[in-house]
Amino acid sequence: MITASRTPVALIITAICCIIALLPADTSANDNLRVAYQWKEIDFEFPSAAERQEAIASKRYIPENVIPVGLEVYKKRLFLTLPRWKEGIPASLGYINLNETTTQSPRLHPYPSWSAHKRSSSEAEAPEIVSPFRIRADRCGRLWVLDTGVEELLGNATVTSPTSLLVYDLHNDNLLRRYKFPADHLKENSFYANIAVEDTDCDDTFAYAADLGSPGLVVYSWKQQESWRVKHHFFHPDPLAGNYNITGINFQWDDGLFGIALKPQSDGYATLYFHPLSSLNEFSVSTKVLRNQTFATDPSNYHEFKILGSRGPNGQAGVAFVDQKTGVIFYALPNLNAITCWKTSNRAYTIKSLGRVYMSTVDMVFPNDVKVDDESNLWVLSDRMHQYMYESLNRNDINFRVLTATVKDAIQNTACDTNIKPLPDIITNLGDILRPSTSTLAPKVGSTGVSVLHFTTSTMALFSMIIVLLLSNYCFRI
Repeated sequence: MITASRTPVALIITAICCIIALLPADTSANDNLRVAYQWKEIDFEFPSAAERQEAIASKRYIPENVIPVGLEVYKKRLFLTLPRWKEGIPASLGYINLNETTTQSPRLHPYPSWSAHKRSSSEAEAPEIVSPFRIRADRCGRLWVLDTGVEELLGNATVTSPTSLLVYDLHNDNLLRRYKFPADHLKENSFYANIAVEDTDCDDTFAYAADLGSPGLVVYSWKQQESWRVKHHFFHPDPLAGNYNITGINFQWDDGLFGIALKPQSDGYATLYFHPLSSLNEFSVSTKVLRNQTFATDPSNYHEFKILGSRGPNGQAGVAFVDQKTGVIFYALPNLNAITCWKTSNRAYTIKSLGRVYMSTVDMVFPNDVKVDDESNLWVLSDRMHQYMYESLNRNDINFRVLTATVKDAIQNTACDTNIKPLPDIITNLGDILRPSTSTLAPKVGSTGVSVLHFTTSTMALFSMIIVLLLSNYCFRI
């Protein structure tokens, strides 16, 4: 016989069981990203067909050696970095015009010009742009190019020029400034692969460059035209998170500080979210700490850096980017062939608080860069980089893809959906309905008592069904 006092507990358990059963089918992300562009191999808009053939004949252009690594979208141009990891890269930064593209596999225009990627006639001087990995366009119409200066990284690695920041005016594509990193910023194993730009004030902008090889963070002040290097324990890789297994290719990396993303705050500064590549954890620090050169380089700032939480098994993250409008941060997770997200307004940073945006062993094999443009569109580059590095790409397969969706569609029905009320609040509010009565009065007996019991049970069952339907829209499983 069911008693009135036990009915709420039984129904809550039933509701939870139903929710668990519903999770895999009903609460996954919609995987709304679509393929906008895709290539078997990257080709370029050479001045003429004859020059293209000459570049191939001279091995200045070896199609199978070109791989896109970084992505940026500014107004109607989509930029791709093409680092000189191997020989035969005719231009290491290119773009396509989104308005003029009539094919899914367009040829790239060199940025800002062919001449910027060619050596002088004497071959003694390095080209203007050598080998950038990541780029960022700021709201002031400037393109920040973090140039490693290293050629043939996967072959006969050669340092052609010091690591530098090149800043272009996107209105006319002129080079505004070149800033070479000071010698004390370049350690024995230094390799700067990622950049974030704090552009609240166009005249007082700060750029942040992540050193993954000798873990550290370089802070560059546009106004002061100088930089300083910051060290911290949280920049270093986790020795237990260095194993990668992607599409059957197993390898080990010990990369340190890698993903960096900025979210402006009301105090005029920003929160820098960061993580090493070989790590499962996410960290943060205020740029109020980083922008003060004296304090940023003082070991006493240790506790200003915070640990947020872990992404869980196989949660190594590459690049990250914060959408300024929703406050959602997007991550590229190479070990899972996935893009995930987290609402920065969420106090919890756990597996459950992360949302699965897109996961695929076809379209999303090694997601390598993530960006949200000024029109609230999410862009993702996947490029099979592990296969390029450790085996070889199949020239008959589609190897590189750019996927996109609106941020709204990308986070719909995930833990990052900004239209969904946090689950704990719903449980709190509806819990009052299911909470057993605290009355000390004895239950009624007889026919009236039975009617009351049946009414209560039916009502509770109805509420249970409502809760199951509601909660099924709020839960998430990666």
